[in-house]
Amino acid sequence: MTNNSSSSARLAPPVGGFQEIDGRSIFVHRSGSGGPAVVFLPGASAVGLDYFGVQQQVSQFTAAVVYDRGGTGYSDPLPLPRTAAAVAVELHELLKAQNIPAPYILAPHSLGCFYAHRFAQLYPRDVAGLVWLDGLHRDWDDFMPPAMQLAAAEQMGTDLEQLGQLRPALREERAELLADYPEHVRRALIEAKETDEWIGVGIAERSNLTELATELRAGPNLPDVPVVALSVLGTDPAQQAETLQKMHDGRRRMDAALVSAVSHGEQRILSDTVHHRLCFDRPDAVVKAVRDVVDLAARP
Repeated sequence: MTNNSSSSARLAPPVGGFQEIDGRSIFVHRSGSGGPAVVFLPGASAVGLDYFGVQQQVSQFTAAVVYDRGGTGYSDPLPLPRTAAAVAVELHELLKAQNIPAPYILAPHSLGCFYAHRFAQLYPRDVAGLVWLDGLHRDWDDFMPPAMQLAAAEQMGTDLEQLGQLRPALREERAELLADYPEHVRRALIEAKETDEWIGVGIAERSNLTELATELRAGPNLPDVPVVALSVLGTDPAQQAETLQKMHDGRRRMDAALVSAVSHGEQRILSDTVHHRLCFDRPDAVVKAVRDVVDLAARP
């Protein structure tokens, strides 16, 4: 699937600005000062400003950056999906162009974890730590039941017409999730997320998960930096109980393996939220994990 709409039709972001990378405009918003800077990598169907709430809290103690990958959100369109390397190189160039000094604390959510892992493979010295927000993992299929493996996940939510019928319910949930955001940010996000373009981008980005996992398996493990993994094990009414239990067991074991592979790793279980609501329901847990990794990274 491609995302080829003309840049002249792009929506204007309510905050932040643009950085030109390879002749394309990439949306970026930075807050705070100090280091190491924390960089949030959105999940599929999410955009940088979905993390605005936690960004503002993190910016109280260090620089915090949110952005939209090329082809997504407020950034210029690009054919999707992309390789993890293309996304990682773009982010590296963006941070350099913004004069944000390395090394960074990467805080990826969901699909963003594939891109953060690739960034760490390509630029290990530029990563000071990781805050793994209920993320995808290159060995996902080794831990998950067949119905929830990557090939199956690629097919989920791919019917635009069906998604269209869910729009009223999704709009209501977004209004609730973004209730504490400044009104101009909240209103702009709710409207943009209802457009066919933004919905289509989320579908397109999820269409090559197995290829991304294969790309990552060809490269090294994560560097030995501090890692805190937030594993979300809340009850999701959209999932069958038996499948959900198997997913939770897989998530618990997968993230435990992730943190055990580094010298300073910790898994934190959250059972009072679900995957897409993590940063809205539990910003306290996200911000604490970030602060703890920032503190660990600062130790000699």
